[in-house]
Amino acid sequence: MRILFIVNSVASSVTARRRVVIHKALSTDHDVTLAETSRRGHATRLAQSAARESYDLVVVLGGDGTLNEAANGLAGTDTALATLPGGSTNVFARILGLPDDSVDAVNVLLEALDAGNISRIGLGAVEGRYFLFHCGVGFDAAVVEQVERRGPWKRWAGHPLFMYAAIDTWIRRVDRTNPPLRLIDANGQERTRGHFSIIMNANPYTFLGNRAFELVPELTLQDPLAAVTLEELNLRTLGPVAAAALAHRPLEGRKHLDIATGVRSLVIESDPPSPYQVDGDHLGASKRLRFTWTPNHLSLLMPLR
Repeated sequence: MRILFIVNSVASSVTARRRVVIHKALSTDHDVTLAETSRRGHATRLAQSAARESYDLVVVLGGDGTLNEAANGLAGTDTALATLPGGSTNVFARILGLPDDSVDAVNVLLEALDAGNISRIGLGAVEGRYFLFHCGVGFDAAVVEQVERRGPWKRWAGHPLFMYAAIDTWIRRVDRTNPPLRLIDANGQERTRGHFSIIMNANPYTFLGNRAFELVPELTLQDPLAAVTLEELNLRTLGPVAAAALAHRPLEGRKHLDIATGVRSLVIESDPPSPYQVDGDHLGASKRLRFTWTPNHLSLLMPLR
């Protein structure tokens, strides 16, 4: 099998030793080409080239941002994608059930590869940019923006940096009184208004340490999107929702929380423009975002369960 092995060497938990060990393991029974990313968007172009050259598989060692770029390069093609955890949180790798250690994870992937365990999954998209697990609009995107501004710290600080950015954003950088977001369904009808929306292609939303933040537990990679919106942004609303999500208790029916499932098309309007992030990468701010879901749009190497 022809494999392109994409490595983001500046990702939080990527080391030269891990890269060498994983490359050797992949190369034992397969024809492997190594490529290192050098700038933002590079993984997309590398993945696109792999698809054009009929590679069978692209394996990514890096964080969720690098993985997202590779997925955007492979969407709609026959070349499959596999992930190895190399970032600070590795949400998608953990959603798939991979070990946190990338050397352990490559052995799991090789077992799946030997078994041919490749599935087609659906992808969400916002303004043409695909996402594997979620797009956040509003508060969490503002937090991601602050983390990215302190990029050199991310490799070493990890979760404490996110906690600091969340507190700083909550205190100084969001308007918690006037909800800027307006969600419009596929029929052009307003569904709700709110401060903070998460459009999900997979569950959980993220992880806090070893704890999964479960918002829509029944959501799978074969299902249409789910949209979770906080209609009020205060501790009376956010605190109980966060506690329930971490304790894996049901969120349906909670006050000031709107959950839509089976979403294939959605528009979010914002006044003023709200920041948004895709799979943990801040993409700017917008007054209008159009979301779509496409089934069976990416081949994914799945760990054996």
